[in-house]
Amino acid sequence: MKGIRLKLWQNMVNYKKPTSFQIKETYPLPPYSTIIGMVHNLCGYKEYKPMNISVQGKYFSKVNDLYTRYEFKNAMKFEDGRHQIKAGEYGVCQGIATAELLVDVELLIHIIPEDQTLTNEIKDAFLYPREYPSLGRREDLAIIMEEPKVVEIEKRILDSTIRLEKSYGAYIPLDMIEDEKIIMKNAVNGISMTGTRYKITKNYKLVNHGTEKVPKIFREWEKKEVVYGSNLSALEDSEIYVDQDNIVVLQA
Repeated sequence: MKGIRLKLWQNMVNYKKPTSFQIKETYPLPPYSTIIGMVHNLCGYKEYKPMNISVQGKYFSKVNDLYTRYEFKNAMKFEDGRHQIKAGEYGVCQGIATAELLVDVELLIHIIPEDQTLTNEIKDAFLYPREYPSLGRREDLAIIMEEPKVVEIEKRILDSTIRLEKSYGAYIPLDMIEDEKIIMKNAVNGISMTGTRYKITKNYKLVNHGTEKVPKIFREWEKKEVVYGSNLSALEDSEIYVDQDNIVVLQA
């Protein structure tokens, strides 16, 4: 099968964890859903195109930044002394909050569309973007470091161990860790899984939890269990996806 390989750079970025509120925490790498959303936006897709994603990368440091936060309660009337902003007859609170930012992010991404006829179309969307690519928040610009490349990807049994880029971390599907296809060199005292375990969002479907007359539409997310780790190796005799340049593809 074929996929698109990208190398991106970002200056300061937040890949927000959905459960963080007081401090807008960030994932160490963009979730699959964030990358898929970027692809759909650049290609102008109006409906979901199934695809698998592999993401590896690194960042230099983390900093905290302040941003303006707005809070309101449904149908709460404006109260002088409580609300800072009056929107019609309703009140909005304005204050500051903290966002966690990653600095100097470098990403290696593989995009594998289920419909293989879309491969060149997706590559061209990055080669000639209709607007600036962003990944994370709207303002988190993504600079394309290397020309997007269509690569052949195959699943094969490795005849020797492949060491992933030493400075890169990656989202590793949990089953690859459990099957000992991927190991982390920083494992200590016999513990092989020393990374951070996440449930990463990938795609969603709209589900009505109301009635036909009074619909209440919610997003029901498909989540992938992964381990974020670094200093990784794909072991000899393991069945692993690799691209034509012998780069391991940790797709999910």
